[in-house]
Amino acid sequence: MRGARPARWAAGAAAAALTAAACGGGGGGSAPGVLSASWGDPQNPLEPANTNEVQGGKVLDMVFRGLKRYNPRTAAPENMLADRIDSPDSRNFTITVKNGWRFSNGEPVTARSFVDAWNYGASLKNNQKNAYFFGYIEGYDKVHPETGAQTADTLSGLKVTGTRTFTVRLAQKFSTFPDTLGYAAFSPLPRAFFDHHEDWLRKPIGNGPYRVASYTRGFKMSLRKWDGYRGPDKARNNGVDLQVYTDTNTAYTDLMAGNLDLVDDVPAAQLKYVKNDLGGRYINTPAGILQTLAFPFYDPRWKRPGTQKVRTGLSMAIDRNLITRTIFRNTRTPASDWTSPVLGTAGGFKAGLCGAACRHDPHRAKKLVQEGGGLPGGQVRITYNADTGSHKQWVDAVCNSINNALGDNEACVGNPVGTFADFRNQLGRHSMPGPFRAGWQMDYPLIQNFLQPLYYTGGSSNDGTWSDKDFDRLVDRANAESDRASAVRLFQRAEGVVRDNMAAIPLWYQNGNAGYSRRLSHVALNPFSVPVYDEIKVG
Repeated sequence: MRGARPARWAAGAAAAALTAAACGGGGGGSAPGVLSASWGDPQNPLEPANTNEVQGGKVLDMVFRGLKRYNPRTAAPENMLADRIDSPDSRNFTITVKNGWRFSNGEPVTARSFVDAWNYGASLKNNQKNAYFFGYIEGYDKVHPETGAQTADTLSGLKVTGTRTFTVRLAQKFSTFPDTLGYAAFSPLPRAFFDHHEDWLRKPIGNGPYRVASYTRGFKMSLRKWDGYRGPDKARNNGVDLQVYTDTNTAYTDLMAGNLDLVDDVPAAQLKYVKNDLGGRYINTPAGILQTLAFPFYDPRWKRPGTQKVRTGLSMAIDRNLITRTIFRNTRTPASDWTSPVLGTAGGFKAGLCGAACRHDPHRAKKLVQEGGGLPGGQVRITYNADTGSHKQWVDAVCNSINNALGDNEACVGNPVGTFADFRNQLGRHSMPGPFRAGWQMDYPLIQNFLQPLYYTGGSSNDGTWSDKDFDRLVDRANAESDRASAVRLFQRAEGVVRDNMAAIPLWYQNGNAGYSRRLSHVALNPFSVPVYDEIKVG
């Protein structure tokens, strides 16, 4: 969204960083009917508007329910607390909250529960990482200005009109705005959050199927089924013990030893064994995650005439099939567009949109790089953080592909940065020396979410500062469309602009993978690669 600053980048990468930031321990001592699962401590306290990584998001998905919820099978946005969301013009919305919902402390969920939460999340003084999600609402520039002090405490576009009704006025038309409201940042908050904030942070109170029973940082968070929950997705187990691990290999070992019930990030080193180890208790399923190579367009060398051909040539030099097969053992799928298959064709996914530019063709790749004036600076240095995941392996493999295609063993090299935090700092300083790894896990299942934050001028996660007026105009037109199919077609045209400029190189779609013990049944991952905890049965 225009003017919003980067707050959420590559949630999949952040999740990996956090999954690897914990201490080993078994879950064999869980109470009857309670499952134990691997986890990593959240980066921040579990305020919905301040949680922008997967580990904290797992808890929010159990403790909160918002106006919408994304179907755990299809990702389709479905009404949860929303009774109705009406709009005459795709800019003004009237929202009616269902009657009878309560927080686990007994407080009713009302329209004000949402409006107060959204105002808190948007306010600059509260320093919430997800503040930019409220950037579409009128008055955001006053409560969260890019520079200077805020001049308002509440969003002028939010009005409580009744116990269960409130209105939202956006700064621009956005026809699919209601479909974004399943994201955790839009969760309601009880008065206890505002009146006893420190107590709430120690033990969050929500309105979902689970309540937080206890949390010891670095060890375990215990969640228990809330019997007062009135939603259709009641927990089928008695609770979940989220056990903190620093090493996914240790978690996997504990799973195999019977000391843990669920691992939702099978380490790369175990992928060759996991099917033999677990058989039908191994899950490998598509998720709304895309890995790309992005470019520093603030560097004039990547904006000079001809570099579009260079970027396309680099894309054609990469052997995606070989890398996903040998390194990732088919837990990744070669990408052929800039979205994700989980969107489906109706949601905007268009297989093959990238065309020949995403197919391995070393001869054509070398020719395009030469026609484009050669590599900027004479060499490609791919920057990545070296502290998590298997980034070194795949970056080295990508460089090998490029070097082989160009016939130069020094054409491409990896440029490791020690930590994810340092990597993010370099991105923020606009100091990348060349292409850099960029991942994106969808916030909500809309093609808009794969395009606007990443490529719109001033977009919230447009770390390479790419800008194109035609792309921006198409996005604005798509947002203003009241007909969903028409909006999707316009977004696909905008994606075509990304393709024609090769604004980023799509590499592969990432799958979610998990393994579980014989104690569990009905285990599944949702399209965000998160376990559907409430459906799991124990025993």
